[in-house]
Amino acid sequence: MSDCLQEAPAVALLGARQVGKTTLAQQIAATWPERSRLLDLEVPAVREALVRTPDAVLRGSDGLVIVDEVQRLPALFEVLRPICDDPDRRAVFLLLGSASLDLIRGVSETLAGRILFVDVSGFSISEVGAEHQRRLWMRGGFPRAWLAPSSPAWMRWMQSFTQTFLERDIPGLGSRVSPTAIGRFWRMLAHCHGQVWNAAALARSMDVSATAVNRYRGLLAGTFMIRVLPPWFENLGKRLVKSPKVYLRDTGILHFLLGIEDAEELPMHPRYGASWEGFALEQTLAAHGSREAYFYATLRGAELDLMLLRRGRRWGVRVQVHGRAAHHEGDARRHRRSRSQAPVGRLPGKPSLLPDRQDYRPATCRGERDRVSASTVMAGHRRREVPHGGPRVRPIALFGLNPPRTRRAPCRARSRRCRPEPRSTP
Repeated sequence: MSDCLQEAPAVALLGARQVGKTTLAQQIAATWPERSRLLDLEVPAVREALVRTPDAVLRGSDGLVIVDEVQRLPALFEVLRPICDDPDRRAVFLLLGSASLDLIRGVSETLAGRILFVDVSGFSISEVGAEHQRRLWMRGGFPRAWLAPSSPAWMRWMQSFTQTFLERDIPGLGSRVSPTAIGRFWRMLAHCHGQVWNAAALARSMDVSATAVNRYRGLLAGTFMIRVLPPWFENLGKRLVKSPKVYLRDTGILHFLLGIEDAEELPMHPRYGASWEGFALEQTLAAHGSREAYFYATLRGAELDLMLLRRGRRWGVRVQVHGRAAHHEGDARRHRRSRSQAPVGRLPGKPSLLPDRQDYRPATCRGERDRVSASTVMAGHRRREVPHGGPRVRPIALFGLNPPRTRRAPCRARSRRCRPEPRSTP
């Protein structure tokens, strides 16, 4: 953060509500060498002053100026552009927002080339420690949810947060979508967590159009509630999955929407495996960055849950968890192909991502110089299963030691139906 504030006249901290952006900004202000000033747009007097005379308030400031909840005043970006270009500027602006700029209505000035963006997520394993991993998985990364003294207190906070988000935050963005419709879509999306996006199926379930469902998805993605993971493909003609996957970014919200109230109920739920996959995905992205992150899947079943492009190399991650309730409801074929599989291994230089269970075997990966393809990991290292032109990846963690077993298709040439009938002699 200090480097970003030294390099650009404006820095934007973007993340979900109650994720800790204001606390982080106050810690930065405490260590700032010059004076600092906080402008909270949720305070009526501050918002009224910035609406009437924004240029006088901002241009005359010096030091570090923190503007909280900047999405509530979209016209502020037009005022900041000439101030950022002023060579006599004495202030650095730190903007805190709970929605992406693409979602905020009325933003005609994006401050391109003048602002740096920093994503703020919830608690990670590196912050809370590996010994609190199971609690982080169950309650999520929101600070108040993770610090709740008991499970009923965690449930009450989640209830208040989701209700406030639907009834106040979504309408505050200028959206005319009904909070009831968004809440229903949010709960339905929790049951589709980690699956390939199918707008037509969700539209039929909600009795709305596919365009409306895509708009709901855009609202939740723009407010950092869900993550839309794009697929990797370089050739449109290849037989690859080209629809994105959708994950709820916080597993605490996922468990609340699924009705899971305690950690003992989690292994018995059908979405147990999907929950662990989303948790491992978010922790991996928090450690390695979310830039150039994809998933890879073929129509024949080969899949990588996460593929990262870093310095010209492709790193693959496969996530699986052991147990009867670990399969996805909509992916029964993948469950049949997976017999006994172990969960997450250890990423290079990162803490372990193993749940608190005793019947796991450590995962392994190939040497750094070896290259394998995605379907080689999935199809039992059978080279003929690799589709031509598949990605070359380096596995940084294989979630599951034993490769899935596949049954070889019978050869039709050996069947009696395919044998040519003997010719009759004249």
